[in-house]
Amino acid sequence: MLMLLGLFWNVAQLLAIISVGVVILLFFIDGILLYQSSGNIVAARHMAERFSNSDANDVMIAVENKYPFQVWINLIDEVPIQFQMRDHSFKFGLNSGQTHSLNYSLTPFERGEYYFGALNVFVQSRLGLVKRRFLCDQSAMVKVYPSFIEMRKFELLAISNRLTEIGIKKIRKIGHQMEFDQIRDYIKGDDYRTINWKATARRSHLMVNQFQDEKSQQVISVIDMGRNMQMPFNGLSLLDYAINTSLVISDIAMGKHDKAGLVTFSDKVQALVSPRRSQQHLELIMETLYNQTTAFSEHDLAALYSTIRRKINHRSLLVLFTNFESVVSAQRQMAILKRLAAEHLLVVVFFENSEIQNMLTQPPVTMEEVYVKTIAEKFIYDKKTIYRELEQNGIHPILTTPDKLTVNAINKYLELKARGFI
Repeated sequence: MLMLLGLFWNVAQLLAIISVGVVILLFFIDGILLYQSSGNIVAARHMAERFSNSDANDVMIAVENKYPFQVWINLIDEVPIQFQMRDHSFKFGLNSGQTHSLNYSLTPFERGEYYFGALNVFVQSRLGLVKRRFLCDQSAMVKVYPSFIEMRKFELLAISNRLTEIGIKKIRKIGHQMEFDQIRDYIKGDDYRTINWKATARRSHLMVNQFQDEKSQQVISVIDMGRNMQMPFNGLSLLDYAINTSLVISDIAMGKHDKAGLVTFSDKVQALVSPRRSQQHLELIMETLYNQTTAFSEHDLAALYSTIRRKINHRSLLVLFTNFESVVSAQRQMAILKRLAAEHLLVVVFFENSEIQNMLTQPPVTMEEVYVKTIAEKFIYDKKTIYRELEQNGIHPILTTPDKLTVNAINKYLELKARGFI
């Protein structure tokens, strides 16, 4: 504007030349402050070595200003590509020698390896004419495991006897399907049927037999990795819901002094972890589940049956996570399921389609909506038919929505254990 006015007034032209000179001078001064001084910016990313799938995982970034003056910072963290976050930035001021902490959380919905990029720290002085970039923590990799946060939540609730708060039922034990533990003195309120009369005669006062739950039973999670488990629900696939639940079941089973195992299969058996009980064994199960991927192929129950018959010699509780969308698909596999149920205690977990359930709650208006609702009701009826057929063939079915899978699976395990089936 001053240059334009300088065409008419010489004073304006002089002011314009002086202004340009001042701007250039300030530009060089700002550059010298940011690039030639001894100060710099140090930033570091702090997070866990592994993330929990479908849970919020905390990330902390610490930024320290080593310049002798106050600076303004725009920090851009290059989060893994799986999150598709392209504007993840923070803006703040930082005094000389001050350290500032930033906290945010990431919720992954896929298992696997996640790669963080650089921490891009753009620094400006009070003049704001020059911006300098610092690259910090240029590479970091974190593994996303099945939901161990959910597993710990159930574990803590079990320790504090608060499982009923999340829907786990208290189931009365039936009979004495338990192992003998010891003979002890009678205490008022003990079941008189447990009195040991021979020990009572020897001691001249009442003695009772004390029992404990049967231990070292085998609980094996069998996970279908086929394409029928790829249906999404709230950002996760049915496969990931099954994997998260199998980890919780394994932890609960080992807490009940049972042995936990794992089998994954699609068109062939992909992984088999023999049943054991130890903290290291739970880590092995978690590591195996973390590495599991699917080829979107059709599952082969015949290959599963062959492997189980060869590798698992003792009668075990098999919790099969799969999905059936039609009566025909279930009937096609019924013969193999019956053979598995004859040799082991078989629980088949399959899923309700929540989207179809939501359709039924909406009243139809047009003729097309009437047809859609009729077809939806047919799908719901097919699921119930599959449930009845499994029951009639000596198989314990669980028909559940994905969000209630863990609670329903634990309830079934505790029920079978209380009834002495395992």
